[in-house]
Amino acid sequence: MELVLQFWDLVVHLERHLAGFVAQHGIWVYALLFAIVFCETGLVVTPFLPGDSLLFVAGTIAAAGGMDIVRVMAVLVVAALCGDNVNYWIGRWVGPHVFHYRESRWLNPRHLERTHAFYERHGGKTVVIARFVPIVRTYVPFVAGVGTMPYLRFLAFSVFGALAWVLSLCLAGYFFGNLPLVKNNLGAVIVLIVLVS
Repeated sequence: MELVLQFWDLVVHLERHLAGFVAQHGIWVYALLFAIVFCETGLVVTPFLPGDSLLFVAGTIAAAGGMDIVRVMAVLVVAALCGDNVNYWIGRWVGPHVFHYRESRWLNPRHLERTHAFYERHGGKTVVIARFVPIVRTYVPFVAGVGTMPYLRFLAFSVFGALAWVLSLCLAGYFFGNLPLVKNNLGAVIVLIVLVS
C-alpha cells in the first residue's frame, strides 16, 4: 500500500518532484523524461507511468526557465517514436508465435485475422487518436504489430500522433502552466489532466 501511495504522490505532485530533479541533476532530466515516455509507450507492462501530466509539467518547468522547451519536445517526440517502434516490432514478432495455437479460446488465428482487417481499415486513425488516451496508447502499437499493419503506414501515423501529442501538451504547459490560476492549483490541474485523459 505504501508503494501505491508514493506513486500517487509522485503523480499528483509531479511538478515538485520534476522541478527537484531538474535542480539536482540538471541535464539528466532529459534522460529521465526520455526513459519515462519510452517505457510508457514502448513496454506493454508500463501503461501506468505518467504521460499527459508529465508533458504538461515539463512544459511548465520549461516556461519557468528550468529546461529548454525545444529540447524537451524533441526528446519527448523521439522517446514516443522509439517506444512506439519497439512496441510495434515486439507485437509483430510475438503475434505469429502466440496466435498459431488453434485450441486457445482467446488467442487463435481468427482473432489475428480480424485484428489485421481492423488495422487495414482504421489503423491510421487508431494510432493517432490512441496517442491521447492513456493506457490505450501503450497497447495500440503492439496490436498494430500483431495485426501486421504495414510498417511505413504505422510509422507515418506514429510520427504525426507523437508530434501532435507532445507539442499540444508541452506547449499547453509552457503557455498556461505559469498563469496564476493554473500555477497556484497545479496539483489539482494535474489530477484533472489524469482524470480527463
